[in-house]
Amino acid sequence: MIQSHIGEFAALLVAVFWTVSALAFESAGKAIGSLVVNLLRLVFALVFLSVFTLFYRGLALPVDASAYQWTWLSLSGLVGFVLGDLFLFKSFTIIGSRLAMLIMTLAPPITALTGWLLLDERLGVFSIFGIILTISGIALTTFSHNPEHERLQLNMPVRGFLFALGGALGQAFGLVLSKKGMAGYDPFAATQIRIIVGIVGFSAIVLLMGRVRQVFDGLKNRKGMAGTSIGALFGPFLGVSLSLLSIKYTSTGVSATIMSTTPILIIFPAILLFKQKVTVKEVIGSIISVIGVAFFFI
Repeated sequence: MIQSHIGEFAALLVAVFWTVSALAFESAGKAIGSLVVNLLRLVFALVFLSVFTLFYRGLALPVDASAYQWTWLSLSGLVGFVLGDLFLFKSFTIIGSRLAMLIMTLAPPITALTGWLLLDERLGVFSIFGIILTISGIALTTFSHNPEHERLQLNMPVRGFLFALGGALGQAFGLVLSKKGMAGYDPFAATQIRIIVGIVGFSAIVLLMGRVRQVFDGLKNRKGMAGTSIGALFGPFLGVSLSLLSIKYTSTGVSATIMSTTPILIIFPAILLFKQKVTVKEVIGSIISVIGVAFFFI
Protein backbone atom coordinates (compact mmCIF):
# COMPACT_ATOMS: atom_id res chain seq x y z
CA MET A 1 0.00 0.00 0.00
CA ILE A 2 2.74 2.43 1.04
CA GLN A 3 4.96 1.50 -1.92
CA SER A 4 2.10 2.05 -4.37
CA HIS A 5 1.64 5.60 -3.08
CA ILE A 6 5.24 6.73 -2.59
CA GLY A 7 4.59 9.93 -4.54
CA GLU A 8 1.51 10.84 -2.49
CA PHE A 9 3.18 10.14 0.88
CA ALA A 10 6.23 12.17 -0.17
CA ALA A 11 3.92 15.07 -1.06
CA LEU A 12 2.32 14.90 2.40
CA LEU A 13 5.74 15.15 4.02
CA VAL A 14 6.50 18.12 1.79
CA ALA A 15 3.37 19.88 3.08
CA VAL A 16 4.53 19.38 6.67
CA PHE A 17 8.08 20.53 5.92
CA TRP A 18 6.87 23.59 4.02
CA THR A 19 4.72 24.54 6.99
CA VAL A 20 7.85 24.67 9.15
CA SER A 21 9.89 26.51 6.52
CA ALA A 22 7.16 29.09 5.82
CA LEU A 23 6.98 30.07 9.49
CA ALA A 24 10.78 30.19 9.74
CA PHE A 25 11.23 32.24 6.56
CA GLU A 26 8.54 34.72 7.60
CA SER A 27 10.43 35.38 10.82
CA ALA A 28 13.78 35.62 9.01
CA GLY A 29 12.42 37.85 6.22
CA LYS A 30 11.10 40.40 8.69
CA ALA A 31 14.49 40.43 10.44
CA ILE A 32 16.93 40.69 7.50
CA GLY A 33 14.82 41.18 4.35
CA SER A 34 13.29 38.74 1.87
CA LEU A 35 16.02 39.10 -0.78
CA VAL A 36 18.80 38.26 1.69
CA VAL A 37 16.85 35.29 3.04
CA ASN A 38 16.31 33.97 -0.49
CA LEU A 39 20.04 33.96 -1.25
CA LEU A 40 21.32 32.66 2.09
CA ARG A 41 18.75 29.87 2.45
CA LEU A 42 19.85 28.48 -0.95
CA VAL A 43 23.51 28.60 0.07
CA PHE A 44 22.69 26.75 3.30
CA ALA A 45 20.51 24.25 1.44
CA LEU A 46 23.30 23.52 -1.07
CA VAL A 47 25.67 22.75 1.81
CA PHE A 48 23.08 20.40 3.39
CA LEU A 49 22.44 18.66 0.08
CA SER A 50 26.10 18.34 -0.86
CA VAL A 51 26.96 16.63 2.42
CA PHE A 52 23.96 14.33 2.04
CA THR A 53 24.59 13.38 -1.60
CA LEU A 54 28.28 12.75 -0.86
CA PHE A 55 27.24 9.85 1.37
CA TYR A 56 24.04 8.94 -0.50
CA ARG A 57 25.39 8.99 -4.07
CA GLY A 58 29.16 9.22 -3.59
CA LEU A 59 29.08 12.59 -5.38
CA ALA A 60 28.98 15.95 -3.61
CA LEU A 61 27.81 17.75 -6.75
CA PRO A 62 25.62 16.72 -9.74
CA VAL A 63 28.57 16.24 -12.12
CA ASP A 64 26.93 13.17 -13.68
CA ALA A 65 23.89 15.07 -15.00
CA SER A 66 23.43 15.26 -18.76
CA ALA A 67 23.22 18.48 -20.77
CA TYR A 68 19.50 17.82 -21.21
CA GLN A 69 18.98 17.59 -17.43
CA TRP A 70 21.09 20.69 -16.74
CA THR A 71 19.11 22.68 -19.31
CA TRP A 72 15.60 21.87 -18.08
CA LEU A 73 16.45 21.82 -14.37
CA SER A 74 18.25 25.15 -14.74
CA LEU A 75 15.12 26.64 -16.29
CA SER A 76 13.14 25.14 -13.43
CA GLY A 77 15.51 26.75 -10.92
CA LEU A 78 15.17 30.16 -12.54
CA VAL A 79 11.38 29.98 -12.74
CA GLY A 80 10.73 28.27 -9.40
CA PHE A 81 13.49 29.41 -7.07
CA VAL A 82 14.42 32.82 -8.44
CA LEU A 83 11.21 34.34 -9.84
CA GLY A 84 8.63 32.32 -7.91
CA ASP A 85 10.30 32.46 -4.50
CA LEU A 86 11.32 36.08 -4.92
CA PHE A 87 7.62 36.98 -5.17
CA LEU A 88 6.53 34.49 -2.49
CA PHE A 89 9.03 35.66 0.12
CA LYS A 90 8.09 39.27 -0.52
CA SER A 91 4.46 38.35 0.11
CA PHE A 92 5.52 36.81 3.47
CA THR A 93 6.61 40.26 4.67
CA ILE A 94 3.35 41.88 3.51
CA ILE A 95 0.56 39.42 4.36
CA GLY A 96 2.37 36.78 6.43
CA SER A 97 3.22 33.16 5.66
CA ARG A 98 -0.26 31.80 6.42
CA LEU A 99 -2.15 33.99 3.94
CA ALA A 100 0.65 33.70 1.38
CA MET A 101 0.49 29.91 1.49
CA LEU A 102 -3.28 30.10 1.04
CA ILE A 103 -2.77 31.94 -2.25
CA MET A 104 -0.26 29.27 -3.23
CA THR A 105 -3.20 26.86 -3.50
CA LEU A 106 -3.71 28.33 -6.95
CA ALA A 107 -0.60 26.39 -7.98
CA PRO A 108 -2.27 22.92 -8.27
CA PRO A 109 -4.76 23.74 -11.06
CA ILE A 110 -2.05 25.67 -12.90
CA THR A 111 0.31 22.73 -12.46
CA ALA A 112 -2.27 20.18 -13.57
CA LEU A 113 -3.13 22.20 -16.67
CA THR A 114 0.54 22.71 -17.54
CA GLY A 115 1.29 19.01 -16.97
CA TRP A 116 -1.57 18.12 -19.32
CA LEU A 117 -0.33 20.51 -22.00
CA LEU A 118 3.40 19.78 -21.80
CA LEU A 119 3.71 16.28 -20.34
CA ASP A 120 0.49 14.69 -21.64
CA GLU A 121 -0.45 13.67 -18.08
CA ARG A 122 -3.88 12.23 -17.33
CA LEU A 123 -5.78 12.39 -14.05
CA GLY A 124 -8.16 9.71 -12.81
CA VAL A 125 -11.72 10.44 -11.67
CA PHE A 126 -10.85 10.14 -7.96
CA SER A 127 -7.79 12.36 -8.36
CA ILE A 128 -9.83 15.05 -10.13
CA PHE A 129 -12.49 14.88 -7.41
CA GLY A 130 -9.75 15.07 -4.77
CA ILE A 131 -8.30 18.18 -6.40
CA ILE A 132 -11.71 19.85 -6.44
CA LEU A 133 -12.39 19.00 -2.78
CA THR A 134 -8.95 20.06 -1.59
CA ILE A 135 -8.96 23.39 -3.40
CA SER A 136 -12.56 24.05 -2.30
CA GLY A 137 -11.68 23.44 1.35
CA ILE A 138 -8.66 25.69 1.23
CA ALA A 139 -10.51 28.42 -0.71
CA LEU A 140 -13.16 28.40 2.01
CA THR A 141 -10.55 29.74 4.43
CA THR A 142 -9.27 32.35 1.98
CA PHE A 143 -12.34 34.41 1.07
CA SER A 144 -15.07 36.14 3.05
CA HIS A 145 -18.49 37.43 2.01
CA ASN A 146 -19.14 41.16 2.10
CA PRO A 147 -22.89 41.59 2.85
CA GLU A 148 -22.80 45.28 1.87
CA HIS A 149 -21.64 44.60 -1.68
CA GLU A 150 -23.03 41.05 -1.96
CA ARG A 151 -19.76 39.60 -3.19
CA LEU A 152 -16.70 37.69 -2.05
CA GLN A 153 -13.63 39.64 -1.05
CA LEU A 154 -10.00 38.86 -0.30
CA ASN A 155 -8.92 39.04 3.32
CA MET A 156 -5.56 40.61 2.44
CA PRO A 157 -3.89 43.57 0.65
CA VAL A 158 -3.99 43.33 -3.14
CA ARG A 159 -0.22 43.92 -3.36
CA GLY A 160 0.47 40.95 -1.12
CA PHE A 161 -1.98 38.84 -3.12
CA LEU A 162 -0.22 39.66 -6.40
CA PHE A 163 3.20 38.76 -5.00
CA ALA A 164 1.84 35.45 -3.68
CA LEU A 165 0.17 34.81 -7.05
CA GLY A 166 3.56 35.25 -8.69
CA GLY A 167 4.89 32.66 -6.26
CA ALA A 168 2.12 30.24 -7.24
CA LEU A 169 2.88 30.64 -10.95
CA GLY A 170 6.58 30.12 -10.31
CA GLN A 171 5.97 26.96 -8.29
CA ALA A 172 3.60 25.51 -10.88
CA PHE A 173 5.81 26.04 -13.92
CA GLY A 174 8.95 25.17 -11.96
CA LEU A 175 7.46 21.82 -10.90
CA VAL A 176 6.50 20.87 -14.45
CA LEU A 177 9.91 21.88 -15.79
CA SER A 178 11.53 19.79 -13.04
CA LYS A 179 9.61 16.68 -14.04
CA LYS A 180 10.56 17.17 -17.68
CA GLY A 181 14.20 17.72 -16.75
CA MET A 182 14.69 14.87 -14.28
CA ALA A 183 14.08 12.09 -16.82
CA GLY A 184 14.98 9.35 -14.33
CA TYR A 185 17.72 11.40 -12.64
CA ASP A 186 18.16 11.40 -8.85
CA PRO A 187 15.73 13.88 -7.16
CA PHE A 188 18.31 15.15 -4.66
CA ALA A 189 20.92 15.78 -7.34
CA ALA A 190 18.24 17.45 -9.47
CA THR A 191 17.47 19.76 -6.55
CA GLN A 192 21.16 20.64 -6.36
CA ILE A 193 21.10 21.83 -9.96
CA ARG A 194 18.04 23.97 -9.31
CA ILE A 195 19.64 25.44 -6.18
CA ILE A 196 22.96 26.19 -7.90
CA VAL A 197 21.13 28.11 -10.61
CA GLY A 198 19.03 29.82 -7.95
CA ILE A 199 22.16 30.98 -6.11
CA VAL A 200 23.59 32.39 -9.34
CA GLY A 201 20.31 34.15 -10.10
CA PHE A 202 19.90 35.73 -6.65
CA SER A 203 23.59 36.69 -6.52
CA ALA A 204 23.11 38.61 -9.76
CA ILE A 205 20.04 40.37 -8.34
CA VAL A 206 21.90 41.27 -5.13
CA LEU A 207 24.79 42.75 -7.14
CA LEU A 208 22.52 44.67 -9.50
CA MET A 209 20.49 46.10 -6.61
CA GLY A 210 23.57 46.95 -4.55
CA ARG A 211 22.48 44.79 -1.60
CA VAL A 212 25.85 43.09 -0.89
CA ARG A 213 26.30 44.94 2.41
CA GLN A 214 22.79 43.91 3.46
CA VAL A 215 23.75 40.25 2.95
CA PHE A 216 26.77 40.58 5.27
CA ASP A 217 24.68 42.44 7.84
CA GLY A 218 22.14 39.62 7.66
CA LEU A 219 24.83 37.08 8.52
CA LYS A 220 25.33 38.88 11.85
CA ASN A 221 21.64 38.80 12.76
CA ARG A 222 21.03 35.79 15.03
CA LYS A 223 17.25 35.74 14.63
CA GLY A 224 17.54 36.04 10.87
CA MET A 225 20.17 33.30 10.64
CA ALA A 226 18.21 30.94 12.91
CA GLY A 227 15.06 31.29 10.81
CA THR A 228 17.00 31.03 7.54
CA SER A 229 18.85 27.87 8.66
CA ILE A 230 15.70 26.09 9.85
CA GLY A 231 13.81 27.17 6.75
CA ALA A 232 16.63 25.99 4.47
CA LEU A 233 16.70 22.56 6.13
CA PHE A 234 12.96 21.95 5.80
CA GLY A 235 12.40 23.95 2.60
CA PRO A 236 14.99 23.80 -0.24
CA PHE A 237 16.70 20.70 1.22
CA LEU A 238 14.07 18.26 2.50
CA GLY A 239 10.90 19.85 1.11
CA VAL A 240 11.99 20.51 -2.47
CA SER A 241 13.90 17.22 -2.75
CA LEU A 242 10.86 15.25 -1.63
CA SER A 243 8.64 17.26 -3.99
CA LEU A 244 10.79 16.02 -6.89
CA LEU A 245 10.60 12.48 -5.49
CA SER A 246 6.83 12.90 -5.36
CA ILE A 247 6.41 13.99 -8.99
CA LYS A 248 8.66 11.12 -10.02
CA TYR A 249 6.05 8.62 -8.78
CA THR A 250 2.79 10.49 -9.33
CA SER A 251 1.38 13.20 -11.61
CA THR A 252 2.37 16.82 -11.05
CA GLY A 253 -1.28 17.83 -10.53
CA VAL A 254 -1.88 15.29 -7.75
CA SER A 255 1.47 16.04 -6.13
CA ALA A 256 0.95 19.81 -6.17
CA THR A 257 -2.56 19.50 -4.72
CA ILE A 258 -1.43 17.38 -1.77
CA MET A 259 1.43 19.79 -1.13
CA SER A 260 -1.07 22.65 -1.17
CA THR A 261 -2.48 21.50 2.20
CA THR A 262 0.35 23.50 3.83
CA PRO A 263 -1.96 26.49 4.56
CA ILE A 264 -4.27 24.15 6.45
CA LEU A 265 -1.43 22.56 8.41
CA ILE A 266 -0.07 25.99 9.31
CA ILE A 267 -3.26 26.87 11.23
CA PHE A 268 -2.39 24.73 14.24
CA PRO A 269 1.21 25.98 14.70
CA ALA A 270 -0.20 29.51 14.41
CA ILE A 271 -2.51 28.75 17.36
CA LEU A 272 0.30 27.27 19.48
CA LEU A 273 3.08 29.72 18.58
CA PHE A 274 1.26 32.98 17.87
CA LYS A 275 -2.01 32.45 19.79
CA GLN A 276 -4.07 33.14 16.67
CA LYS A 277 -7.80 32.43 16.71
CA VAL A 278 -9.24 29.94 14.23
CA THR A 279 -12.80 30.34 12.96
CA VAL A 280 -15.35 27.58 12.43
CA LYS A 281 -15.10 28.21 8.69
CA GLU A 282 -11.38 27.43 8.79
CA VAL A 283 -12.00 24.20 10.68
CA ILE A 284 -14.61 23.13 8.11
CA GLY A 285 -12.20 24.01 5.33
CA SER A 286 -9.54 21.86 6.97
CA ILE A 287 -11.87 18.85 7.13
CA ILE A 288 -12.88 19.21 3.48
CA SER A 289 -9.24 19.47 2.43
CA VAL A 290 -8.24 16.36 4.38
CA ILE A 291 -11.10 14.42 2.75
CA GLY A 292 -9.89 15.67 -0.63
CA VAL A 293 -6.36 14.45 0.04
CA ALA A 294 -7.75 11.04 1.08
CA PHE A 295 -9.21 10.56 -2.42
CA PHE A 296 -5.68 10.43 -3.86
CA PHE A 297 -5.09 7.17 -1.97
CA ILE A 298 -8.09 5.34 -3.42
